[in-house]
Amino acid sequence: MSLPMNARRFSPWLMALFLGSGLCLRTLGQLADTSPFLAPGTASNPAGGDDGASIELRGIMSTSGGYLFCIYDPAKKAGTWVNLNEGGHDFVVRSADPAHDLVTVQSSGRTFTLALHQAKVTTLTEPVVNMPNRSIGPFNGYPGMNRGDAARRLDAVAAEVRRRRLLREQADQVDERAAQMRGAPPEPGQ
Repeated sequence: MSLPMNARRFSPWLMALFLGSGLCLRTLGQLADTSPFLAPGTASNPAGGDDGASIELRGIMSTSGGYLFCIYDPAKKAGTWVNLNEGGHDFVVRSADPAHDLVTVQSSGRTFTLALHQAKVTTLTEPVVNMPNRSIGPFNGYPGMNRGDAARRLDAVAAEVRRRRLLREQADQVDERAAQMRGAPPEPGQ
């Protein structure tokens, strides 16, 4: 069975396109895992994104069984504490340098280094609003109350405190007399 003349004419072009795309894919697979143009601890993604943002090193903890590493996934908003070479996750911590807060992680067939995540601290850029200076007094907040009314109200409160204190002392004396009449010793502190 022979191909039409048009198919034979385009077959070299199709073959070149097919071979060229294969070479591109092979070259793409051989790219370095890390880029000299990125900050340490981040890895380049051939698709154009930043794979270093896909997981972060958030903590290193020394235990009796060795070091544990907290690997955080911002997309999932979840972190996991893992041992060195522990499987069962989307990543594996292959090596660590706790003295320099670095780990080497393998994820999706790629290996890259993560540095311990540093918190971002920003200063307040908005000015602090100062409240107007108001005198602070015992009854300053009541509308329509002058200083004489405030002084009378304060005296009334002080008199009520004295009256209640006197009633409490009298009740304590009655309790003490009742205890003496029964022959029981007075309560401590009486």
